[in-house]
Amino acid sequence: MTQCTNFLSREPVRAALSGAVAMAVAMGIGRFFYTPVLPGMMTGLGLDAAEAGVIAAANFAGYLLGALLAAHGWATGRERPLAIGALAATVLLLFAMALASDVAVLSVIRFLAGLASAFAMIFTSGIVLSIGLSHGDPRVQRAHFSGVGCGIAVSAVLVYVLSLVPPTAISPWRIDWLAGGLLGAVGLAAVALLLPRPAAQAGSRREPSIRWTRPLVALTASYGLFGIGYVVTATFIVAIARAGAHDPLLECLTWLVTGAAAAISLFAWRPVERRLGVAATYLAALLLEAVGVAATVVLPFPASALIGGALLGFTFMIVTAYGLQLGRRLASDSPRQVLALMTAAFGVGQIVGPLGAGVLAAQTGSYVLPSLVAAGILLIAAVTVVAGGALSIKSP
Repeated sequence: MTQCTNFLSREPVRAALSGAVAMAVAMGIGRFFYTPVLPGMMTGLGLDAAEAGVIAAANFAGYLLGALLAAHGWATGRERPLAIGALAATVLLLFAMALASDVAVLSVIRFLAGLASAFAMIFTSGIVLSIGLSHGDPRVQRAHFSGVGCGIAVSAVLVYVLSLVPPTAISPWRIDWLAGGLLGAVGLAAVALLLPRPAAQAGSRREPSIRWTRPLVALTASYGLFGIGYVVTATFIVAIARAGAHDPLLECLTWLVTGAAAAISLFAWRPVERRLGVAATYLAALLLEAVGVAATVVLPFPASALIGGALLGFTFMIVTAYGLQLGRRLASDSPRQVLALMTAAFGVGQIVGPLGAGVLAAQTGSYVLPSLVAAGILLIAAVTVVAGGALSIKSP
């Protein structure tokens, strides 16, 4: 018991654990729980793909606003209470989803949830990544971002287990949201207990304005295009699985594979990073993700859903984490600003993605065209980062 207490008292360990749990709550559940619950909501509320896309886009609009607000200096020195407060808001908004039925109300709730998840991600990441850097321990960053995949995997199992419960007077999708809120509350308590307090001097100086160079502009544009390309599959892949075969187990496996692949990706890609560097690994992950997005509609079913989900999970956190790492290197004097502004570009892409995909899917009656367009956009993102000279960034 004493050894366990001493282990948990180490700052890098506490940062890694609290960061992973915070990302699981804010992102894996707070943002991506919509994906496994969406097919049930579409059936229960009679939503079409366009309406589902509007609700998803509202969440991403809130995420964009949160990222823009977090870019300014007002939060300096307040990162920890803001991070925990944002996680608390995320939990309350998960519960709120179980109480609404109207598309407009659901959209408002998801908008607020997006804002809360952006705050939680940016302010928690600011604390956790700084601690990892100060201790020279890259495992902190990898554990922190792996929390997203863990949250996705746990939510997949949760929704499947609840699908086995005998019917009640409450709609199954509402029960899913209530259970997601309870799970988030447990994670919130763990983060409040474990998240270290940042050193006072770390937040005492306002960051200078970002100096925009050609590689940084190209990287930010690429990151925004990535937001469009990945989010189509990330939003609709469980709905794609349901369209192919109405099987709760297959839906669970599709999202579980996605989450599990995301959870291990930061560790599995490490040898590639050591050999090629961060910039080339970012590019490789973008290209592989384009293959995965296309695979969801090109390969025969059900391999399409499972392989597409695995490739999505195996790459999207790599592009996210390594893209932000590159941004921090290109704007090393303004780390929180570049984190927030790149996240804002990502947020713009995420608004465009589900809106466009939902309309195309509603008009064509399938997710084939939106998925192929998304794969093409990911290829453009890869070309953009190469053309902008970002591959010349050397690892330290």
